[in-house]
Amino acid sequence: MINLILFGPPGSGKGTQAVKLAEHFNLLHISTGDLFRNEMKNETPLGLEAKSYISKGELVPDEVTIGMLSNKVDENIGKVDGFIFDGFPRTEPQAEALDKLLTLKNTEITKVLALDVPEEEIVGRILERAKTSGRADDADETIIRNRFNIYLNETAQVADHYKKVDKFVALDGVGTIESIFEALKAEIEK
Repeated sequence: MINLILFGPPGSGKGTQAVKLAEHFNLLHISTGDLFRNEMKNETPLGLEAKSYISKGELVPDEVTIGMLSNKVDENIGKVDGFIFDGFPRTEPQAEALDKLLTLKNTEITKVLALDVPEEEIVGRILERAKTSGRADDADETIIRNRFNIYLNETAQVADHYKKVDKFVALDGVGTIESIFEALKAEIEK
């Protein structure tokens, strides 16, 4: 099995790349945001629990998120050749919980791939995206820069966690969609 964590700041293209990688390697792309929305829409017990936190503006506890991830992995083991985790883990305790979950499923994270994109490039990309996304937060440079800094602060500890076990790889996230995809693909095939 190939199990990947794809990192990158908002606007780095990780969503686009995750879809391409999932298709190429027959992986399931698991976005925690999509997972939350699906579980809440279907009113599953974990979805209702997550909704109770989100409706109060609180963060969903890690154990609820891990429960949702566990269910999603269980539903798809044997149907795909692995998983791409997008948006999770964001903290070292989450990384440790994900590692434990995958160990219980007799697998592990293969690699953590981080798309390295300079802040000014991110700001330009998201401001451009704002023209068609309809998202007010995409049009506010202060919010974009704040999201970039949160990403750097949150993911630094996760990067360190996986560097300790030699699974973290940073790649240049500037270039064409195809050139970045080829670099990611080559790193996975190593």
